[in-house]
Amino acid sequence: MTVSLLGAAAPGFERPLDVLAACHGRIARQCDTLEKLVAHLPVHGADTQAQQAARAVLAYFDTAAVHHHDDEERNLFPLLELAGAAGACDLVETLTLEHDELALLWRRLRTGLQQIETGAASRLDEAPARRFIALNRSHLEFENTRVLPLARKVLGADDIERLGRAMAARRNVPFVG
Repeated sequence: MTVSLLGAAAPGFERPLDVLAACHGRIARQCDTLEKLVAHLPVHGADTQAQQAARAVLAYFDTAAVHHHDDEERNLFPLLELAGAAGACDLVETLTLEHDELALLWRRLRTGLQQIETGAASRLDEAPARRFIALNRSHLEFENTRVLPLARKVLGADDIERLGRAMAARRNVPFVG
C-alpha cells in the first residue's frame, strides 16, 4: 500500500484487484463531476468552475480510464477466461461491448468538453453525457459486485502477480511485489 502526498492510502500494484476497485471509485467521482457540469452549464455557462470541471473530466477519461479498460480487457478478462470461471466468456463479451459503447460515447463528449474547457462553448450535448454517466455507473456496479469477487475467487497468486505487473508496466511504474 502506498501513501499519497494527500495522506490517503492507495493500493499498490501488488494488489491489482484493489487498484481496479479504487479506479472504479475514481471513475464514479468523475461521473459525478460530469453530472454536476451538465446541470451547471445551462445556468452559469462555461464559467471558471465549468472549465475546471471539464478539464478534470477530460484529464481522467483521456488517460486513467483508458489504462483501466486496457487492464481489464488485455489482462484481467483473459485471466478469468483461462481460469475457466463459470460464465466468464459471456461476462467478458458483455463488458467488452460496454467498454466499446463507453469509448464511443466518450468520443462524442470529448469535443464538447474541450470547447467548454477553453470557454469556446457553454453547452454540452446532454443525451450522450447522461448515457455515459448511467452506463458507467451500471458497469461499475456490475464489475464491483460480480467481476472483482469472481476474480478474487478464481485467480491464483501467480495470476494476481501477472496482472499487477502488467498494470504497473502499462503506467511505466516499477512493480513492487
